[in-house]
Amino acid sequence: MTTPAAPPIERLSPIRRIATALYRRPRLQLGLLLAAPVGWLVVAYLGSLAILFVNSFWRVDSFTGAIVYEPGLHNFERLVSTEIYRTVTGRTLGIAAAVTITDALIAFPIAYYMARVASPRLRGWLVVAILMPLWSSYLVKVFAWRIILQDNGPLNGILRPFGLEGPDFAAGEIRLWLVCSYLWLPYMILPIFAGLERIPSSLLEASGDLGARSWQTFRRVVLPLAFPAVVAGSIFTFSLTMGDYIAPNQLSSVQFIGNVVQSNVGVAGDLPFAAAFATVPVFVMIVYLIVARRLGAFESL
Repeated sequence: MTTPAAPPIERLSPIRRIATALYRRPRLQLGLLLAAPVGWLVVAYLGSLAILFVNSFWRVDSFTGAIVYEPGLHNFERLVSTEIYRTVTGRTLGIAAAVTITDALIAFPIAYYMARVASPRLRGWLVVAILMPLWSSYLVKVFAWRIILQDNGPLNGILRPFGLEGPDFAAGEIRLWLVCSYLWLPYMILPIFAGLERIPSSLLEASGDLGARSWQTFRRVVLPLAFPAVVAGSIFTFSLTMGDYIAPNQLSSVQFIGNVVQSNVGVAGDLPFAAAFATVPVFVMIVYLIVARRLGAFESL
């Protein structure tokens, strides 16, 4: 019994012809599939960054307050020459680095226990417990910490019987370090957990069979293999801390890059200078991502 021959392409409907043409061209399929999201990325994200960068070369007339659409490096010269802006940049990068290191030190043992020690049932509960803080509003968490850290708050209520006090409003860097470390900790735990979970158990067993002790196995096998995951987590903690402006406004009087940008846009009306200052974290993160890519961090995302 012979099977009926396929109908010629000329007899197919237009939709079937298009489907046949796409089936024979997988690269065209991929291009059409990615056209919408990539186009949105180029227009909405990269386009806004390009506009931001172009705005940074304009300036505001000191007499009229109008924007002068003449390209120049006035805003960048002001950033470099003014000490307060250099201080704000250094403070922002320093606290972002401190938060990243703190989260890495806290997250690694938690992620290691989840990936290598906990049972599958307990591991699931721990993942839920880590994700639960992300379900609540960022503003709610910031205001909750503001209540905890205020002079008559719960923290001082616990510490004062022992003759201690929590960081006050003047100790803004300590407050920001503490709160940002809490806010962004889940973003460090999850990449490290994923990286540790991908380490084959056979490597750890082979290290033990060759006579390595637990600490040697951790230092020479686990830590090098998990380091790209730590770098991947640091991308989130570093960038989120560096771009934050709500927590500094609510918890202290110190200035971050985000606060200076906000004040120049909403209060001073100096949009070009705000755009120039906003490019600083962009360039910092570009360098950071290049280094992270060379360390293999993107494989752990």
